[in-house]
Amino acid sequence: MIPLPGKTIAEKIFSAHSGTDAHAGDIVVADVDFVMGQDGTSPLAIRALENMGVTEVFDPKKVAVVMDHSSPSPIEGVSALHTMMREFGKRTGAKVYDVGEGVCHQLIPEKGHVVPGDLMVGCDSHTCTYGALNVFSTGVGSTDGAAAMAAGKLWFKVPESVKVTYTGALQPGVYSKDLILHLAGELGADGATYEALEFHGPVIDDLSVEGRMTISNMAIELGAKAGLMKADAKTLAWFEGRGEKTPNPQDPDADAVYERELTFDASAIGPQVAKPHAVDNVSPIEEVEGTPIAEGVLGTCTNGRLEDFAIAASILKGRKVHPDVRFIVAPASRQILLDAIEAGYIQTLVEAGAALVTPGCGPCVGTHNGVPSNGENVISTANRNFKGRMGNSNSFIYLGSPATVAASVIEAKITDPRKYFEGGER
Repeated sequence: MIPLPGKTIAEKIFSAHSGTDAHAGDIVVADVDFVMGQDGTSPLAIRALENMGVTEVFDPKKVAVVMDHSSPSPIEGVSALHTMMREFGKRTGAKVYDVGEGVCHQLIPEKGHVVPGDLMVGCDSHTCTYGALNVFSTGVGSTDGAAAMAAGKLWFKVPESVKVTYTGALQPGVYSKDLILHLAGELGADGATYEALEFHGPVIDDLSVEGRMTISNMAIELGAKAGLMKADAKTLAWFEGRGEKTPNPQDPDADAVYERELTFDASAIGPQVAKPHAVDNVSPIEEVEGTPIAEGVLGTCTNGRLEDFAIAASILKGRKVHPDVRFIVAPASRQILLDAIEAGYIQTLVEAGAALVTPGCGPCVGTHNGVPSNGENVISTANRNFKGRMGNSNSFIYLGSPATVAASVIEAKITDPRKYFEGGER
């Protein structure tokens, strides 16, 4: 009898949660460890539950709704939706994260709702963020999210996995955001459709948990269902004190079968910029350097964590934001804001000229907090630069790392941040 090949991280998690010997391509019904919705999707899920005649969730401790996209509410219609979410929490016992708590994709792991080895779904496409923590997490529509809230399980097609390995070492001034932008440029927006990206190599090992989350966050921008990483000592240490759940890390087998394997030398990757109006429209920074900007954004579920504030503050300390530029800073959570205040990063950024907004999605979605004017260029640490993404279809969004954004707001033009590191101005 020929032995079956080993399994990927995705196959192991789906096997454990479906009670089957799951392999890529299989259709399984799997138990979910957590379900989440935000204020753009939770109201639709709540209405779907009402239409199903469901009055309770399967486990109140495993369901949360988060007010982050329009937080605080900018208009009365959104206020009504927020009220609906608060009443849903009171009625079912589901956890409600109200305005000011932060972005759903920071809060769910930060509060210990998921741990390595878990399977969770969220009514938001960037739910794939938690793959950095060895969680198979993926975005679903509000109706599927409602079904998961009601039943505690959902059907899935187990995805093929793509192994992505980074060798070498990052140059000073180059970060995890540059790695994932480079990969988007290499593979394209549909280069990993309905696949699980599995990230490996010494560069990934050297990244902080925060840096890894930046990479997994943007897996969806390549069409992937998840962006998975192994749970190492850093991961497990990050979870200490974040709740009572016990991690159950899932490593891929040595003989795991991948749809394809890709290897990149990180030493050869410099700062990357995604140009309007597509995330995969990526160029080395040298090709866009000097492009004038009117606004810079630091934050979002991609780069609103403490490490990102530290990077920006290291460049802006003792310097000023250019008078022709607005610099908007949005922490990913209240805890990150507190930590950044304690570390002195917020004072450095505000003294440099930053405008601090409520922890949450801030200007990313375009509902409020920094909508650009007609014809303006924006450099942002967000994950999307689609036409109209920030609220004005006549503006132009460029994506880069926190270092690229910080350097650019000083000079009012897209700037290579490496000049502010070893061998540069500093």
